[in-house]
Amino acid sequence: MSFYTEYQTKCLTAEQAIHFIEPGDDIIAPVSPGGPPALLNALSGHTKLAGNRIYQMLPFHPAFDIGQERIRQVSIFLSGQDRPGFQQGTIDLLPNHFSDIPSLLLQATTNRVIMATVSTMDENGYFSLGTSLSYVGPLIDKAKTIILEVNENMPRTFGEQNQIHISQVTALIENHVNIPVMPNPKLNEKDYKIGQTIADIIKNGDTLQIGFGSMPNAVMEFLENHRDLGVYTEMLPDKIVDLYESGAITNQNKTLYKGKTTATFALGTQRLYDFIHENEDILMLPCDVCNDVRNIAQIDNLVSVNSTVEVDFIGQCNSETINGKYYSSSGGQGDFTKGVRLTKSGRGIICLYSTAKNDTISKIVPQLPQGAVVTTSKNDVDIIVTEYGKAELKGKTIQERTEALINIAHPKFREQLVFDATKMGFLPQKNFYVTT
Repeated sequence: MSFYTEYQTKCLTAEQAIHFIEPGDDIIAPVSPGGPPALLNALSGHTKLAGNRIYQMLPFHPAFDIGQERIRQVSIFLSGQDRPGFQQGTIDLLPNHFSDIPSLLLQATTNRVIMATVSTMDENGYFSLGTSLSYVGPLIDKAKTIILEVNENMPRTFGEQNQIHISQVTALIENHVNIPVMPNPKLNEKDYKIGQTIADIIKNGDTLQIGFGSMPNAVMEFLENHRDLGVYTEMLPDKIVDLYESGAITNQNKTLYKGKTTATFALGTQRLYDFIHENEDILMLPCDVCNDVRNIAQIDNLVSVNSTVEVDFIGQCNSETINGKYYSSSGGQGDFTKGVRLTKSGRGIICLYSTAKNDTISKIVPQLPQGAVVTTSKNDVDIIVTEYGKAELKGKTIQERTEALINIAHPKFREQLVFDATKMGFLPQKNFYVTT
C-alpha cells in the first residue's frame, strides 16, 4: 500500500476519528498552537467518554463543559482558557519542570492517545509536529492511539523526534484553518528600561534563552546591533526573526548545536510561522532534551532571561501565583536557572516590574506572602532586574542581597523596605529604633 493510499484510508471526519478514543484512555494534546481544534471540538460529543483524562498546555481551546466523571481536564501550564476552571476546581494542574513533562506523563498516564495538529505529509509518509514538538515527540512511540489533524498552514520543521509516520497513525482528519497566533506584547516604558539593562549584560557571541512575556521581549529590541548571538531557548518568539534579519544571530559560537537556533515550541504571529517553515537553521528539540540541565550546562556564555511576579529579600522568586492564587506555572524557569549556573560564563537573569497596581504595591518584598510559590530558590537566583536597575545576588550574603534588592525597588517603598529589613535582622540597625 502506498503512503497516499494509506493516508486516504485513514482520513475520516473529526466525529469518526475520535471514536477510536476508548473509556479510560488518557488524551495528550501539544502545547498551543499544536492543539487540534476540530478534534477538540468534536470531543465534547463523544458518547464513549468515561474515566478519561486530557492533558494540555497553554490551550487556545475553551475548557470542556463535560462532567469530571467522563473526562478530567489536567493543565500542564495555566493560560487564560483553563485558569478560571482551575480556580473553580473543574480543571486540575500538574506541577512540573518543563524538562520533566514527558517522564511525568509516562508515569501518570496509560492507554495514551496523542491528538495533534501536524503539517501535511511529505513524500516519505512523514508529518511534522511543526510548532509544537515539546513533550509530544518523546511520547509518540509510547502511544496506544495517534489521531492527527492535518493542516497545510502548520509549518514543517526539522528536529529530533519531530516526525510521525503515516504507519503510526490510527486516524486523521484534514482541517486547513489558520493556526493560532500570539500577537507581540505591547511594551511600556518599564519594559524598555528593563530591556536595555538586560541587553547591556549580553555580549557579542553570547547564547540566549529568552522566556515568555513583554519584559523578555523588550530585551530583543536592543539586540539588533549585537553580533554572533546564538539561541538556545524553549519558546521561539516573533522577535527572533528581527534578530536574524539584522544579522545579530549566527549561532556560530554555540558549544551545543552549533549553527542552529534550537527551541521546543514556537508561538507568535504568522510571520514567525512562515520563517520557521522548512528552515534548516531552526532545530526543534523535545523539551526533555532542550531543557535538560545536563545539556544546558554545556553551553558556554549562556544568558538566561525569565520573568517573575515578586522576589523577597533572600532572593526567592514567585513566578506562578498572584495573591495566593495560581496564575501560571513553573515552565522552564527552574531548568534554566539551575542549568545556567553550571555553564562557563553563564548569567541567569530574572526580571520584574518594581511595583503593581499603579505603583501601589511593591514587588520587592521582605517575605513572600502566604500562598506564594517559590519557583526559583534563593540558591539558584543570579541577577534580578527591574526598571530601576540590576541586583547581582549570586555569591552575596543576606545583607548584601537585601541592600541590592532595595536599591532596585521603587523609590517610594525603599524607606519602608529598609525598616522591614532592619526589623527582620537582615540589615544592621542604624537609623531605626526596632522593637521585638
